[in-house]
Amino acid sequence: MRFRSVLGRFATGVVAITAIAPDSGRPAGLAANSFTSVSLDPPLVAFCVAHTSTTWPRLRSADRQCVNILSRPQLDVCVRLAAKGGDKFADLEWTPSPGGGPVLKEALAWIECSVESEYVAGDHTIVVARAHHLDKHHETDPLLFYKGEYGSFDG
Repeated sequence: MRFRSVLGRFATGVVAITAIAPDSGRPAGLAANSFTSVSLDPPLVAFCVAHTSTTWPRLRSADRQCVNILSRPQLDVCVRLAAKGGDKFADLEWTPSPGGGPVLKEALAWIECSVESEYVAGDHTIVVARAHHLDKHHETDPLLFYKGEYGSFDG
Protein backbone atom coordinates (compact mmCIF):
# COMPACT_ATOMS: atom_id res chain seq x y z
CA MET A 1 0.00 0.00 0.00
CA ARG A 2 1.49 3.33 -1.10
CA PHE A 3 0.17 5.23 1.95
CA ARG A 4 1.93 2.85 4.34
CA SER A 5 5.13 2.91 2.27
CA VAL A 6 5.33 6.71 2.23
CA LEU A 7 4.47 7.16 5.93
CA GLY A 8 6.90 4.39 6.81
CA ARG A 9 9.68 6.81 5.93
CA PHE A 10 8.95 8.69 9.15
CA ALA A 11 11.05 7.09 11.90
CA THR A 12 9.29 6.60 15.22
CA GLY A 13 10.13 5.32 18.65
CA VAL A 14 8.31 2.33 20.10
CA VAL A 15 6.40 2.17 23.38
CA ALA A 16 4.78 -0.55 25.44
CA ILE A 17 1.53 0.44 27.09
CA THR A 18 1.00 -1.65 30.21
CA ALA A 19 -1.37 -1.94 33.15
CA ILE A 20 -2.63 -4.41 35.68
CA ALA A 21 -5.87 -5.69 34.14
CA PRO A 22 -8.68 -5.33 36.69
CA ASP A 23 -10.47 -8.45 35.40
CA SER A 24 -7.52 -10.76 36.13
CA GLY A 25 -5.17 -8.80 38.42
CA ARG A 26 -2.37 -9.73 36.00
CA PRO A 27 -0.13 -7.49 33.88
CA ALA A 28 -1.22 -6.80 30.31
CA GLY A 29 0.39 -4.79 27.56
CA LEU A 30 0.61 -3.86 23.92
CA ALA A 31 3.24 -2.31 21.66
CA ALA A 32 2.68 0.92 19.73
CA ASN A 33 4.77 3.23 17.57
CA SER A 34 2.21 6.03 17.47
CA PHE A 35 3.07 7.97 20.62
CA THR A 36 3.65 11.68 21.18
CA SER A 37 3.67 14.40 23.79
CA VAL A 38 0.64 16.68 23.50
CA SER A 39 0.81 19.34 26.21
CA LEU A 40 3.08 20.50 29.02
CA ASP A 41 0.28 22.18 30.99
CA PRO A 42 -1.60 20.02 31.69
CA PRO A 43 0.89 17.18 31.05
CA LEU A 44 -0.71 15.13 28.27
CA VAL A 45 0.49 12.39 25.93
CA ALA A 46 -1.28 10.56 23.10
CA PHE A 47 -1.06 7.15 21.49
CA CYS A 48 -3.12 5.22 18.96
CA VAL A 49 -4.54 1.72 19.28
CA ALA A 50 -6.20 -0.38 16.60
CA HIS A 51 -9.92 -1.05 16.91
CA THR A 52 -9.06 -4.74 16.56
CA SER A 53 -6.89 -4.75 19.70
CA THR A 54 -8.15 -7.24 22.27
CA THR A 55 -5.63 -5.96 24.83
CA TRP A 56 -6.63 -2.26 24.83
CA PRO A 57 -10.06 -2.84 26.44
CA ARG A 58 -8.29 -4.63 29.33
CA LEU A 59 -5.75 -1.82 29.68
CA ARG A 60 -8.46 0.83 29.30
CA SER A 61 -10.42 -0.58 32.23
CA ALA A 62 -7.48 0.02 34.61
CA ASP A 63 -7.37 3.31 36.52
CA ARG A 64 -3.83 3.97 35.31
CA GLN A 65 -1.76 2.89 32.33
CA CYS A 66 2.03 2.98 32.09
CA VAL A 67 3.74 3.99 28.84
CA ASN A 68 7.21 2.43 28.66
CA ILE A 69 9.58 3.97 26.09
CA LEU A 70 11.38 0.92 24.73
CA SER A 71 15.13 0.64 24.33
CA ARG A 72 17.08 -1.05 21.56
CA PRO A 73 17.66 -4.24 23.62
CA GLN A 74 13.87 -4.61 24.04
CA LEU A 75 13.01 -5.72 20.52
CA ASP A 76 11.94 -9.09 21.91
CA VAL A 77 9.61 -7.32 24.37
CA CYS A 78 8.08 -5.33 21.51
CA VAL A 79 7.52 -8.45 19.41
CA ARG A 80 6.01 -10.29 22.36
CA LEU A 81 3.60 -7.46 23.25
CA ALA A 82 2.60 -7.04 19.59
CA ALA A 83 1.62 -10.72 19.29
CA LYS A 84 -1.90 -12.01 19.75
CA GLY A 85 -2.67 -14.28 22.69
CA GLY A 86 -0.43 -16.11 25.13
CA ASP A 87 1.08 -14.92 28.40
CA LYS A 88 2.90 -11.84 27.14
CA PHE A 89 4.47 -11.20 30.55
CA ALA A 90 5.90 -14.69 31.12
CA ASP A 91 9.53 -14.16 32.18
CA LEU A 92 9.37 -10.36 31.65
CA GLU A 93 10.99 -8.40 34.46
CA TRP A 94 9.15 -5.34 35.72
CA THR A 95 8.64 -3.22 38.80
CA PRO A 96 5.46 -1.38 39.80
CA SER A 97 4.97 2.31 39.05
CA PRO A 98 3.54 4.42 41.91
CA GLY A 99 0.06 3.36 40.78
CA GLY A 100 1.08 -0.29 40.39
CA GLY A 101 1.46 -0.51 36.60
CA PRO A 102 4.31 -2.47 35.06
CA VAL A 103 7.52 -0.50 34.44
CA LEU A 104 9.52 -2.78 32.17
CA LYS A 105 13.16 -3.53 32.94
CA GLU A 106 15.46 -1.73 30.46
CA ALA A 107 12.78 0.78 29.34
CA LEU A 108 14.35 4.19 28.67
CA ALA A 109 11.62 6.00 30.58
CA TRP A 110 8.08 5.50 31.80
CA ILE A 111 4.98 7.67 32.12
CA GLU A 112 2.12 6.63 34.36
CA CYS A 113 -1.08 8.15 33.03
CA SER A 114 -4.86 7.96 32.94
CA VAL A 115 -7.15 8.29 29.95
CA GLU A 116 -8.52 11.84 29.48
CA SER A 117 -10.31 11.32 26.17
CA GLU A 118 -10.54 9.05 23.15
CA TYR A 119 -11.24 9.90 19.52
CA VAL A 120 -12.26 7.49 16.78
CA ALA A 121 -9.93 7.97 13.80
CA GLY A 122 -10.38 5.52 10.95
CA ASP A 123 -9.27 2.05 12.02
CA HIS A 124 -7.65 3.33 15.24
CA THR A 125 -8.58 5.18 18.41
CA ILE A 126 -6.50 8.18 19.45
CA VAL A 127 -6.06 8.09 23.21
CA VAL A 128 -5.14 11.30 25.06
CA ALA A 129 -3.84 10.58 28.56
CA ARG A 130 -2.79 12.73 31.52
CA ALA A 131 0.63 12.03 33.03
CA HIS A 132 0.67 11.56 36.80
CA HIS A 133 4.15 10.15 37.44
CA LEU A 134 7.15 9.73 35.16
CA ASP A 135 10.86 9.15 35.25
CA LYS A 136 13.93 8.22 33.25
CA HIS A 137 14.67 4.61 33.85
CA HIS A 138 17.55 3.18 31.80
CA GLU A 139 20.36 4.65 29.68
CA THR A 140 20.87 3.12 26.24
CA ASP A 141 19.73 3.67 22.64
CA PRO A 142 16.04 3.79 21.71
CA LEU A 143 14.21 1.13 19.74
CA LEU A 144 13.21 2.70 16.42
CA PHE A 145 10.70 1.72 13.75
CA TYR A 146 11.47 2.76 10.16
CA LYS A 147 10.23 1.47 6.80
CA GLY A 148 8.51 -1.48 8.44
CA GLU A 149 11.56 -2.64 10.37
CA TYR A 150 13.08 -2.16 13.81
CA GLY A 151 16.48 -0.62 14.29
CA SER A 152 18.53 1.98 16.15
CA PHE A 153 20.74 5.04 15.67
CA ASP A 154 24.00 4.26 13.95
CA GLY A 155 25.84 7.49 14.10
